[in-house]
Amino acid sequence: MIEESGKRRRTMAEKRQLFMEMRAQNFDVIRLSTYRTACKLRFVQKRCNLHLVDIWNMIEAFRDNGLNTLDHSTEINVSRLETIISSIYYQLNKRLPSSHQISVEQSISLLLNFIIAACDSEGHGKLTVFSVKAMLATMCGGKILDKLRYLFSQISDPAGLLQFPRFEQLLREVLRLPTAVFEGPSFGYSDSALRSCFPHQKKVMLNMFLDTLMADPPPQCLVWLPLMHRLAHVENVFHPVECSYCHCESMMGFRYRCQQCHNYQLCQNCFWRGHASGTHSNQHQMKEHSSWKSPAKKLSHAISKSLGCVPSREPPRPLFPEQPEKPLDLAHIVVAFLQEKTQRAGQPPQARE
Repeated sequence: MIEESGKRRRTMAEKRQLFMEMRAQNFDVIRLSTYRTACKLRFVQKRCNLHLVDIWNMIEAFRDNGLNTLDHSTEINVSRLETIISSIYYQLNKRLPSSHQISVEQSISLLLNFIIAACDSEGHGKLTVFSVKAMLATMCGGKILDKLRYLFSQISDPAGLLQFPRFEQLLREVLRLPTAVFEGPSFGYSDSALRSCFPHQKKVMLNMFLDTLMADPPPQCLVWLPLMHRLAHVENVFHPVECSYCHCESMMGFRYRCQQCHNYQLCQNCFWRGHASGTHSNQHQMKEHSSWKSPAKKLSHAISKSLGCVPSREPPRPLFPEQPEKPLDLAHIVVAFLQEKTQRAGQPPQARE
């Protein structure tokens, strides 16, 4: 009895560990819900080491564990979910150099408890295959374009048309993530959130799906998703500029420049917390910068642009065929090859020469 009680306490502590660590980061002082949600989910992603697993690794793990052969509505128990997560992390350690190995057991525990908290808050002990796929594909590393292409393949028909009931299901699953980090009031699922994504379109194919979800801004209910990816890209970006509020000599991450106050710039921590000084106001329009260009480089770019030396902007993303690619049928080719090989094998050596 004492051993069982101690085991239950350890299990509860493991369930709470990730959320306690997240609260210790003090993300709740960030005044804008979009940044607050993105920062929380980025923390979860890194703490669970999912940023080291890209979408292609995740798809491979789904196939290795047979999820691609199961119907989306099939339910799997927690034990099988743990097996899937274990295979993801053991394969990850095989790809990583020995000096960068992760703690597999800890990563399994953190991610397993986070997914259960997000998808099985009522404690049924089972999750659908679609729920597991949507959750892991959204939270893993990799390019947002590749993630969205994979998710579209899961909610479209053989002709490449979006199935709206499946999209509704996807939106419900993806919006469990903000709810799991206590941002449900801002980004929880609702019928209005669903209608805001494709309000007028009756037929949606891959390119329209990508254009809508990767627009600037995207649908309000998903505005945190591209921001989470941008956070990953700017974490190590250095700006040799002094913050006008906290007066730190340089900045890391995003830099924000006021469009009204002359040379007034804020680091991301001050902007996210709503700090202002002097004549600057939080109501002023701010421009977000994810890179730094020296004055000399800006001047060189301006001159090149005036002379027409700067190439026109490339499309924001490649265009993809609207029709899904059909697997190549090699059956008749293989049969013909084997027949020819059999016939040649039965001929005398002179004939084969």
